[in-house]
Amino acid sequence: MKKLINKLLVNHSLIYKLFLYIATIILVVYLFPKGGQFKYEFQKGKPWQYENYYAPFDFAIQKTETEIENEKQQITQNSKHFFEYNEEIVERVKNEVTQKSTEVFQNSELSQEEKLDLNTRIATILATIYQYGYIEASSESKIEKAAITLRKGNKIEEIQPYKLFTSSQILNFLNSKIGTQPYTEVQNQLLNILYDAIKPNVSFDEVFTQKTLEENLNKISYTKGLVSENERIILKGDIVEGENLRVLNSIKNEFESQIWSKSNYNWIVFGYTILVALAFLMLFLFLRKYRLDIFENNNKVTFIFFNIILIVLLITIIVKYDAQYVYVAPIVILPLVLKAFFDARLGLFSHVLTVLLLGFIVPNSFEFIFLQIIAGIVTILTISELYKRANLFISVLQITFVYFIAYFAFSIIQEGNASNLNWEKFLYFALNGAATLFVLPLIYIFERLFGLISDESLKELSNTNSKLLRELAEKAPGTFQHSLQVANLAEASANEIHANAMLVRTGALYHDIGKMDNPMYFTENQSTNVNPHNELTPRDSAHIIINHIIKGVELAKKHHLPDRIIDFIRTHHGTSLVYYFYKKEEEYTGEDVDESYFQYPGPIPFSKETAILMMCDAVEAASKSIKEPTAQAFDALVEKIVNKQMEDGQFMNADITFKELQIIKKVLKKKLKNIYHLRIEYPE
Repeated sequence: MKKLINKLLVNHSLIYKLFLYIATIILVVYLFPKGGQFKYEFQKGKPWQYENYYAPFDFAIQKTETEIENEKQQITQNSKHFFEYNEEIVERVKNEVTQKSTEVFQNSELSQEEKLDLNTRIATILATIYQYGYIEASSESKIEKAAITLRKGNKIEEIQPYKLFTSSQILNFLNSKIGTQPYTEVQNQLLNILYDAIKPNVSFDEVFTQKTLEENLNKISYTKGLVSENERIILKGDIVEGENLRVLNSIKNEFESQIWSKSNYNWIVFGYTILVALAFLMLFLFLRKYRLDIFENNNKVTFIFFNIILIVLLITIIVKYDAQYVYVAPIVILPLVLKAFFDARLGLFSHVLTVLLLGFIVPNSFEFIFLQIIAGIVTILTISELYKRANLFISVLQITFVYFIAYFAFSIIQEGNASNLNWEKFLYFALNGAATLFVLPLIYIFERLFGLISDESLKELSNTNSKLLRELAEKAPGTFQHSLQVANLAEASANEIHANAMLVRTGALYHDIGKMDNPMYFTENQSTNVNPHNELTPRDSAHIIINHIIKGVELAKKHHLPDRIIDFIRTHHGTSLVYYFYKKEEEYTGEDVDESYFQYPGPIPFSKETAILMMCDAVEAASKSIKEPTAQAFDALVEKIVNKQMEDGQFMNADITFKELQIIKKVLKKKLKNIYHLRIEYPE
């Protein structure tokens, strides 16, 4: 049991990677659609490249979206507008008019014959108005057709719109039917009663109209015609267009919408699992072969897998909602983020693998994969310095333009002309570009979540007005000036061998912050001839000098500097000796001295950037001791220091070549000559 536990502890990093690998496969396969897949790829306007294709089963030919939309528009245009006839209002009006007219007749001196005539007129007026009804003013705008449908209870009647009375017609109609002018007093009274009592009783029935429209729309058939099993669909070499295209799209949709049995479902999941496992295995192998430092860092591996899952999840959500918006998703953020934290090659490799996986989810997978891979390549090639916002903005414009051009080419190939372009897609690409600009805040979030560092953060840290560097300038001004000189040398060297110049410059600015603890024990900060080391033993002096590494690491962690910057503090002296005090101890004791008391704790540099800093730091410090600065003196100094570091094995773990070391030597020699060049003496 103990051996098993020890093995688990020793191999915990590998076990974690295996767990991450399996968990990622399960999650990605879970997100994938589990329906059937049509095994043939085809495009409009292109020849059918496979053998003659026959229907494997009976299926219906589906109508195109355009046909369905036209049918819906036709139904909507021809849909009936229903108006409701209210019987209660009619009865209420008749009762009110009868009651009030009776009161008028009782108080009048009209003869029975005259009363009967007026009653007949009133009854005729009401019967005429309410034969079809008096429409509400708010419903008049709904009368748009030659005929309308009137609902009287459960009865429906088609009538001409002019048969309905409107508010503008009522008064003239009453005047014409109540009698001849001039009206008698009784006629005027009756006219006022009718005008006040008559109310609209016909209104637009929006609920019933909409319900009828929806019922008619639901009756639309989405298919036309039937293809029988073993019926020939298309011949090899035939152009995929017209009826062929409709039939192929129909059977493709039929495959993708099939409800699979349990056995089929399991096989589909098994197939997906193999393909996804292969894709992520390729990523692991790439990291193992070309980026071993990342492969051995579980945090970084987790970060890469997390970003890939995030993109797959985003596309899955969009496809489930509406696949036409798939190009709005800023997939190029993936290579951007990975390039910002690692390198361009890893960013592009991960992007290509992710896009290939997404081909299982999206419609028109070939078009999608082509567009996204081209966009990813453009992203990697155009964005060189992400921390410069202008560079990012220009690169996003270039990426969007490439999307436009590539989609335009696909469209004219498929449609045969440029008149049927889907202009909405261009809007989606523009939104994609705008969303890509979100990469900067996203990088900041990832830095906090995963403890990584990007060029944007390096730019902020390299600002000499930052709190820690201002403190260094105040407490140890000589060290601060030394750090600036080293930063300039290191940046120039990194640029020549294509290392991370921003990283090495930032590391150089902070590499000696530990000297703030005892600044006067370092010669660059001694403004007088008093040297405090004169009062100490060589061993004590060496301890103070070496201790600036430990103090620097403590100070860096206290101010939450990233680990990649702390690495420069730890490695800039490697495991070299404090040679001056080592020799002084030999002279003092006259015996062999234990080197461990005078040796820096290390570790030795493990990257190009940390190796560059070691060389630049030693050369810049030693250059101050040259009394007569000449070109030959600087050449000899650089050769001596760098060769000594190589002989001591300080660069064994650094990924740096002999050719790159020679280039760095040339840069250092040239820069030192420029710094210490002699000026002419001006006459007094």
